Amino acid sequence: MFRRFALCALLVAAPVFAALTRVELVDRGDIQGGQAFANSGPYERIQARAYFDVDPNLPVNSGIVFLDMAPKNAQGRVEFSADLYILKPRDPAKGNGTALVEISNRGGRGLERMFDLGDHFLFDHGFTLVWVGWEFDVPPQPDLLKLYAPIATRNGRPISGVVRSEWTGDKLVDTIPLGDRTQIGYPAANPDDPSNMLTVRNHARDERTIIPRTNWTFKDDRHVTLKGGFEPGKIYEVVYKAKDPVVAGLGFAAIRDTISFLKFGGPETLLGDQHDTLNRAIGFGVSQSGRFLRDYLYQGFNEDEKNRRVFDGVWAHVAGAGRGSFNMPFAQPSRDGHPFLNLAYPVDVPPFTAESILERSRKEKVEPKLFLSNGSYEYWGRAASLIHTTPDGKQDVAPPSTARIYFFAGSQHGAGTLPPRHLEAQNLADTNDYRASMRALLVAMQSWLKDNREPPPSAYPMVSKDQLVSLGAFAFPKLPGLNLPHRKREAYRLDFTTEPPRIGDPYPSLVPQVGLDGNETSGIQMPEVQVPLASYTGWNLRAPAIGAPDELYSMVGSWIPFALNKTERENKKDPRPSIEERYTNKRDYLEKITAAAQKLVQAGYLLDEDVNKLRDRAAQEWDYVLRSN
Repeated sequence: MFRRFALCALLVAAPVFAALTRVELVDRGDIQGGQAFANSGPYERIQARAYFDVDPNLPVNSGIVFLDMAPKNAQGRVEFSADLYILKPRDPAKGNGTALVEISNRGGRGLERMFDLGDHFLFDHGFTLVWVGWEFDVPPQPDLLKLYAPIATRNGRPISGVVRSEWTGDKLVDTIPLGDRTQIGYPAANPDDPSNMLTVRNHARDERTIIPRTNWTFKDDRHVTLKGGFEPGKIYEVVYKAKDPVVAGLGFAAIRDTISFLKFGGPETLLGDQHDTLNRAIGFGVSQSGRFLRDYLYQGFNEDEKNRRVFDGVWAHVAGAGRGSFNMPFAQPSRDGHPFLNLAYPVDVPPFTAESILERSRKEKVEPKLFLSNGSYEYWGRAASLIHTTPDGKQDVAPPSTARIYFFAGSQHGAGTLPPRHLEAQNLADTNDYRASMRALLVAMQSWLKDNREPPPSAYPMVSKDQLVSLGAFAFPKLPGLNLPHRKREAYRLDFTTEPPRIGDPYPSLVPQVGLDGNETSGIQMPEVQVPLASYTGWNLRAPAIGAPDELYSMVGSWIPFALNKTERENKKDPRPSIEERYTNKRDYLEKITAAAQKLVQAGYLLDEDVNKLRDRAAQEWDYVLRSN
């Protein structure tokens, strides 16, 4: 358990323990006014900044790119720091002994939104919640966590290199940043360098058109302006000579060394009691931070400087088959890879499978238990099928016994909401909310680590069962006026010896097959999908108003409701049975929802305490459908 000695020691200057040297307190206070939560009692908030130095000569640090070119202190070590945020039981003896560590997504904190459904699930279960800043290019905002890493030089002289910045937008703008989204990009070494280039194209495989240099300029060393503006629905790339690469791979070390300290503590002179530490740690990441965890394992960072396991469990959620630009020269950690966004970055690159991601940690005897979970969108927009198929896409590849793969049927990149959102897409956004199942899987992971109790079996679409098919074999029902996707995200073979990289053939990726209702037939089917009022998809298309209407709308699925009755269905030529033909009335519908939820409870994919929550939510969806027609 995480008792007082370890925490108090952590918040003061201390002798060097491995790579973590000290933590400076920024703020500390009660949560919810000191409210007590279930068996874990009141919680407290700790905001701090952690300071590190790492030894470039240690084998566990040898893989950090540019570490040998970073400034050194008198001891020959590299110093850096990171923001730290902890939510913990005020009395650690009442906690469950597990640090649930969210790998921050672009500096944010989303852990509570993922698992708390109008309650305090994580606090009630006694988890210690931890966040460590790992990304250097986070903008300076007070609520965002950041890594403060050094700039690499060649014996004190600046380093320059070619960087590519891609931009795709939904409205006309005159100026774009060189960083991804709101992240801070690398500064241009010389804005007037004749090799700097701006191109435009319509689709990923189209030829690039070079925009004349007289038509665009650097507004400053991190922004570019174009005469007439950057048009929505087009792909622009700035390839330019940049300077001052950051030692970005220290983000891996910041996570590793903070969690190692929380688990193992330090010398008795530091802690008072060598055993007063957390018992275990789970690394959890969503999207970008899920890819971070896949890469963290692949690159061998789950071993600390004393060769001990850091994370006992790792859960990469909606990361697809990706890793990322987290530890390389001029790394751009925010760049991801979607159907029409960040198309050719080192994200969806082999190896892909759970077995290959775990290979190094298994060799080092620091292998964690692993969950890989994805929704339908990740098969359309993040090449997720590659994590459990052979390279030719023709056969299934089962995960090792230490891993599970879970697929949430009919879901988009994030949980759906009611009422469905109206976005700049051709269909209403998907409403499917799978977070209740995430709660059950978290409890299962905790039991797996603490009690060695096996979690629910993997549940994902399989080639051998005709549940995973090529885009050409996708059999969505034909609905008048509904445009189906004829493109998806491809994981291309990329040659990075040049910028932009040469794009080769894609790795064969597949999508989940659907039944006559347009709903997917495999994976974890939430009651909303098992007892449907609509087709719930992981794909949507861009609206014509924002350009490229034949491209997928990034990260959003569709909610395509059934007709209310047979007459309406026949008038619309909708082949899917109507709501009236499926359910006698609302009560009948809710009874079926409850029965579906209870089956998920029996299988371990849902907690009994959440059945009524899902029934209430289904009632809201029923009312919305009837009101909106």
